[in-house]
Amino acid sequence: MIRTRNYLWIQTAVVFMVVISSCARVPITGRRQLHLVNESEVMNMSLTQYDTFLKNNKTSGSRTDADRVRRVGSNLAAAVNRYFAARGQSQYLEGYRWEFNLIENKSINAWCMPGGKVVVYTGILPLIKNDDQLATVMSHEIAHAVARHGSERMSQQLVQQGFGVALSIALAEKPQQTQQLAMMAFGIGSTVGILIPFSRKHEYEADELGLCFMAMAGYNPSESIGFWRMMAQYANSSTPELISTHPLDGKRIARITEKIPEAMSYYHADGAR
Repeated sequence: MIRTRNYLWIQTAVVFMVVISSCARVPITGRRQLHLVNESEVMNMSLTQYDTFLKNNKTSGSRTDADRVRRVGSNLAAAVNRYFAARGQSQYLEGYRWEFNLIENKSINAWCMPGGKVVVYTGILPLIKNDDQLATVMSHEIAHAVARHGSERMSQQLVQQGFGVALSIALAEKPQQTQQLAMMAFGIGSTVGILIPFSRKHEYEADELGLCFMAMAGYNPSESIGFWRMMAQYANSSTPELISTHPLDGKRIARITEKIPEAMSYYHADGAR
């Protein structure tokens, strides 16, 4: 029993030291984040997934819409590149190969993989009134990648698994039912108490960075309010915030409204265009 307890403390201490030594900071917000995975490896995996996705999905037949997505995306990418270059941090984007595709899909969605591979679905276009709102969507997704939220989620899951192993060792001599109840409580608690709230934090952070990136590219951040209000009408979600991976619409719009003045400090009407 003493050996088991000692092993538990050692396991916990090792996890804690790894966590402390693996912190980085998110650009612009300065938030500390956990990184236990190699970003270049994450990019390589993403590129493989992206190539597979393009083989299995149809790009839009509308040249006008596809060119619009590429134009807005290229302006945003140029602004992001300039931001890091101006601070002597171009290495932060090492391995990025920006690419923008419009995919035939009725889903109201868009995403950006680590490495700068951006996809917009045609299903979201009816909600977008102008290039500023398209930039809202694309800069939000680009912000997720630039802030390395995917790597951070992977790192959090690794830590969760590490503590789960330590807990199972500590409970090894307890009755089977006690072990099952404790592990179930740990799983629910760590997911609802840590992983899901962090997912919401990532969304808020992507909103904030996205506003700044679109402003750098010459797109008006104030136009984002209209888009998110439209999204709120379509979503009409009744999921309680406690178990939702995304912020409640009202809270998100309020937070964006608060951040617009800061984003406007980056705004130049000519931008990257």
